[in-house]
Amino acid sequence: MPGKRYDSLKIENIVASGAIADAIDLADISKKIEHCELNQKRFPGAVFRLEKPKIASLIFSSGKVVLTGIRDQDTLKKGLSLIISEMKKAGVNTYAEPRVGITNIVCSYDIGRSINLNKVVMTLNLENIEYEPEQFPGLVYRVRDPKIVALLFSSGKIILTGGRTLNEIKRGLDVLEQKIGGIL
Repeated sequence: MPGKRYDSLKIENIVASGAIADAIDLADISKKIEHCELNQKRFPGAVFRLEKPKIASLIFSSGKVVLTGIRDQDTLKKGLSLIISEMKKAGVNTYAEPRVGITNIVCSYDIGRSINLNKVVMTLNLENIEYEPEQFPGLVYRVRDPKIVALLFSSGKIILTGGRTLNEIKRGLDVLEQKIGGIL
């Protein structure tokens, strides 16, 4: 891994969740808001898809929401603002300040060369790892602090998840480098 360089680190998805109201009538908003679907036999919430920015939101009767498909903080703000606006137009009494924050960031990273996963397993002595190539082609490494999960693939690609900030993801990558950098 290039030391302390994050050139190939790319945000693939951000998940945010929280509350936007005390309660939401899902049947009502699904009738009033375009691209808002409700099928309670399949899922207990409404699915509201935004096109610009492209975000999928899950809306629950409790007033809670989960947003996914986000790539950066600006997209989150813009998308949340649009969702709140549509809710207000549909008659929902939303909070003046929505209580929504980032709960997970998924990033990809490419070290630029292949990884010998068997060698990684031997080096780490099964410490915080799962590797069953018959079940899944990647090695799962759980970083304790920060609490990040890294999926390592023999192609040299790494998926990092579990961080709430990009800084946490970078710190997790640094820990990974300290643990197995010599064999990569």
